Amino acid sequence: MPKIFEKNGYKFFFYSNEGNPREPLHVHIKKGENNAKFWINPEILINENYGFTSKELNWIKEEINTN
Repeated sequence: MPKIFEKNGYKFFFYSNEGNPREPLHVHIKKGENNAKFWINPEILINENYGFTSKELNWIKEEINTN
């Protein structure tokens, strides 16, 4: 799992060759036991969330947009 970047303990990463058929462009985020997946294109949207608060999800979305 290649790491894209890490900030404040949040790891932003992807899996190569994920899904069959291949999934649209997305990024995974993990901090502790919490994890989420955001679609990237055509807009940044949350696809899965396990444990993050809405405040954290908003921050994550902003970080994805910035980076």
